[in-house]
This record gives sequence, structure tokens and C-alpha cells, in this order.
Amino acid sequence: MAESSTRAVIPVRGLIARLGAAAIDATDSDEVRLRKTLLMFASGLMNLAAILWLMIYWWMGLKLPTSVPLGFQIASAAVILIYLRTRNFDFFRVAQLSLFLFFPFVIQWSIGSFVSSSGIALLALLAPVGAMICYGPRESIPWFIAYVVLTILSGVFDFYLAQGQESGIPMKTVAVFFVMNFTIISTMVYLLLRHFVQERDRFEGKLAEQHDLVRIEREKSEKLLLSILPAHVAERLKHQPGTIADGFADVSVMFADVVNFTSLAEELTPNQVVSFLDEVFTRFDRLSEQHGLDKIKTIGDAYMVVGGLTENRLNYADHVADMALEMIELTRSDPQLRRLGVQLHIGIATGPAIAGVIGATRFIYDLWGDTVNLASRLTSEAEAGSILVDKTTFRRLGHRYSCDAPKDIEIKGKGNTTTYRLSGKLFSG
Repeated sequence: MAESSTRAVIPVRGLIARLGAAAIDATDSDEVRLRKTLLMFASGLMNLAAILWLMIYWWMGLKLPTSVPLGFQIASAAVILIYLRTRNFDFFRVAQLSLFLFFPFVIQWSIGSFVSSSGIALLALLAPVGAMICYGPRESIPWFIAYVVLTILSGVFDFYLAQGQESGIPMKTVAVFFVMNFTIISTMVYLLLRHFVQERDRFEGKLAEQHDLVRIEREKSEKLLLSILPAHVAERLKHQPGTIADGFADVSVMFADVVNFTSLAEELTPNQVVSFLDEVFTRFDRLSEQHGLDKIKTIGDAYMVVGGLTENRLNYADHVADMALEMIELTRSDPQLRRLGVQLHIGIATGPAIAGVIGATRFIYDLWGDTVNLASRLTSEAEAGSILVDKTTFRRLGHRYSCDAPKDIEIKGKGNTTTYRLSGKLFSG
């Protein structure tokens, strides 16, 4: 018998599950999906309770009115069908919760009193509980008040009108049904709350997964942003939308070009050219990070870096000079660069500059001003494997670095300009 009961319950569960799936629309949010499935689940439980209630009454041979429970099942089925056709969830909520609220009291009134009906009116508690789930805590208050009012009215009827001893139901039977009715409503409330908690946990799990995905994507975007912009500029751009423009009274700007890169590129395949530049510039990136400098951009075979944009390195001219010397040493010591005959010519200038982020798409952080132009011109004038600096940079480096005798050269847009060839570092200052 237990096996047959299990077989009977499984199709019913499957039917409730299918009805719950049918109640959901593709455009529903997770919250609306949960409310719809819970209300459909509650409707199924209420109908199962009505069937169980009738079966036990008939099995015990009690002659009680069956039109009310059957009417509830028919009305509930009609409401579900109307909802599935119209998809009007507001109508579905009001209609089903009204059935939950009124029919248990109608059944009690048809039987007699609280005692003779074994407290079946307690099933009406599902209405305010369902309202809390389907609407919200505040919206459930009127439903709970209605439940309390109907309970008080039933108590008044019992007190003045009911004749519990004339109902013809033995007190043992009444006791059995008290236990059954309390068990049914307790089970229904428990199952609803259990299903609610399970769905909430599932949603929280999905939300945690989405948060992880958002965090991963944010980290990727921040990493990408840091690969495009200096760290302090990227941080400002995240918290300060709009134009970012700064004026600096003093910075040290360095350009480095690969000598005869055009002829070198002609000897290599496109993949080899890109791989070569990627390897060389990646090493330069590491050097700029070590010295606390800001890489600005690469233009073809040219590499631009600047010191003095942040306050964390006060002796930025020294660090720019150190990086330049290490770059020259790299071309001399690295076997692959030596095999390819790679040489650099580098120019360094110190002075005022303007910096800012430009562009709405593929934006860049760039520098402008005479200092930038001078550094670029010095790079063009520098011989292969040498570093050319202006007078201001020479003075900043002082006696800590060795430089050749000054040399005046004609620079486009600047006229006669005094320059120095930086050859090495003497000692740390």
C-alpha cells in the first residue's frame, strides 16, 4: 500500500512542477519567477489537502457536505486555467489567495463549529502567508487582518449559535481531525517556507556567481586600463569622469628609437617584427616599473617614458637616466639583440609639460609641450648607442653621472641648443 501511495504522489508532484514551469514567462525576473512558482506550489498543496480531507472523511463513513471542497477544487482549477491563458498574475494572486482565505471558513460553517470542524479554518492562514510571499510584508497585512476578522466572526457564531454536541461527530473523530488539520497546515507552511529558502539560496548562489564574474571582468578591465594608462591616471579616470588634464612644472621626458629599424624590418617577416618589438618593449616596461616611471606610449619603433608625474619619486631625472643607461646596456649584452645588431638612440629633456587623456575610444594619456618636442629632437640627433640630454637634465644629474663635453647643435624649432652625451653613472646620490 505504501508503494502504491508513493506512485500516486510522484505524478502529482510532476504535475505541480509542470504547472509551476508553465506559470513562468521568459521575461520574468528571478523575483517574479519565485513568486509565481510559490503561488502555484501553494495552490497544488491546497488542492492536495482538500482531496486528502475528503478521502479521510469518506473512509471514516462520515456524511458531511462535499460540495464546498469540490467547489474549491473546481474554482482553483478555473483560476489556474484563466491565468495560463491570460498571463494576468495580479488576477491569479487575488483569486487564489481569496480562495485560500474564504473556503476553509465556509467548510467550517457548513460543518458547525471550530470543534466539530476540527479547526479546519486554520488552513485560511495560508492566505496571509501566501500574500507575504507573493506581494511582500506590507501588502500581506490586509490579508492577515481579514483572516483575524473571519476567525473572530467564526468564534462569535460558535459562542451564540453553534450546537457542537448536535453535530453527530464523535469527540475521538474530532480529535483525530484536529491533529490532521493542524498537521496539514503546518506541513503546507513548512513546505512553502522550505521551498522559498531553497530558491532564495539558489538565487544567492547565482548572484554570488554573477558577482564573481563581475569581479573577474572588472579585474580584467582594470588590468587592461593599467596597460593603457599610468596607474595614477587610471585610478583618477575611474573616480573622476570627464576631462583629465594636468600641467607639470617639471618632468623628465625620454624617447628611445631603434636605429635603422626600417631596414631591419625588411629582413624579418611580419610575425618576427611584431614579436621582436613586443619582446624589446616588454623589457623596457619592466625597467620603467622598476624605476617608478610612467610609460606613455609606443609609436612604431619609438618608446616614450616620463618621470615626475607622481610625487613618489622626487629624483625622477636620475631614474630616467638610469633606465636609459640600462636600455643601452641591454642592447649590448643581450645575445639576440646583438645578433640582430639592434642599437638605440635616446633623447632626454627636462622641463614643463601638459598631460591629459584624449579620445573617446582607444583613448591615450599623452604629453605635450616644448620639453616633449625637445626630447624627440634630441633622440633624432643622438648617434647610435648614445644618450643625448639637454642642459636642464645635465644640471639635474649633477656630478653623479658622467657626460661628455657640451655640444651646441641646431634643433628645428629651438635654434642653437646645448646638449650633453650621457655616458655612465659615477655614484648613487
